[in-house]
Amino acid sequence: QVQLVESGGGLVQLGGSLRLSCAASGAIFSINAMAWHRQAPGKQRELVATTTSSGGTNYADSVKGRFTISRDNAKNTVYLQMNSLKPEDTAVYYCNADLIDGPDYRLKRYWGQGTQVTVSS
Repeated sequence: QVQLVESGGGLVQLGGSLRLSCAASGAIFSINAMAWHRQAPGKQRELVATTTSSGGTNYADSVKGRFTISRDNAKNTVYLQMNSLKPEDTAVYYCNADLIDGPDYRLKRYWGQGTQVTVSS
């Protein structure tokens, strides 16, 4: 059974930084894209950043220049470095991975459980 476990959330002041991590474990054959999403209270979940297996990245306009997504393929881990945080960044952050796992070796999407990020003003 594949699991994605996030860590690194917390409370930070306006302008501060946090680094989120998401580690995938289990019977993983390969991982394609990995991404971070977030969901604020009363709002729909939104895509924050994505990274492909070859290292390509894409960001939501609201976080460009402030957030950086990266991955360590050897550790099956994706990171989100968040700088210059704003109160509007407050949300539960979820990672996901599109991966091929056993025993059927089909491409599936898995989600982490979420980690709370709160930015105070």
